[in-house]
Order: sequence, then structure tokens, then C-alpha cells
Amino acid sequence: MRQQRSFTVEFKRQMIEELLSGISTAAQLSRRHHISSGLLYHWKKQYAKSGFGAEPAQEVAREERVRQLEQMVGRLTLENEFLKKALQRSLAHVDSNGRSWPPTGPCSPPPRGGAHS
Repeated sequence: MRQQRSFTVEFKRQMIEELLSGISTAAQLSRRHHISSGLLYHWKKQYAKSGFGAEPAQEVAREERVRQLEQMVGRLTLENEFLKKALQRSLAHVDSNGRSWPPTGPCSPPPRGGAHS
């Protein structure tokens, strides 16, 4: 019975980077290193998912950060829409002379005097 080979993370990374760079094709790598093309494509999928180095804790932290950022984007989108509507309402009340509605009269002078001495 044939013993199962194991490959280092560095070897896998080297193979996939060579494949992705176009230096070698999957068929060339398979023949040169006596590995199946299916195994190469399996490694390619793993590489795309985690780069062979992402630990589960890092992945969880990354997913949490993405969730937080998605919430922030949602909140900012709502705020943006609210502010756009408020601006449209305030601009709708501006009359043709550029004055805001309702028209205001002249300002009354400030009161004179103050505390009696």
C-alpha cells in the first residue's frame, strides 16, 4: 500500500503562485512534481479562501469586522437619505427671490437700557 504524501504550506503556496502567475500550467506542475491537477485546483481553492495562512481566529475576527462595517454602511446610508430629504424640504420652501419661507419682517432693534441703576 502506498504511503500518503504530505506537502508543506510553503510548497503549496509556491505551486499555486507559480500557477497563478502563468509561469507554469497546471499540467506542467502536475508532471514536474508528480501530483494530480485536481490536487492543484484544491490547493488553489484553499489559497483563494485563506492564503494557507489564515488561522480560524483571524477568519472570525475578519468576519466580525466585515459585519461591523456593513452595519456602519447601512446606518450611514440611512443618515444620508434622511439628510437629502431634509435638504429637499428646506429648498422647497425657498421662494423665487431666494428668501426662505415664511418671509420675516425687519429685525427689531435690540432693547435699550437694562437694569435700572
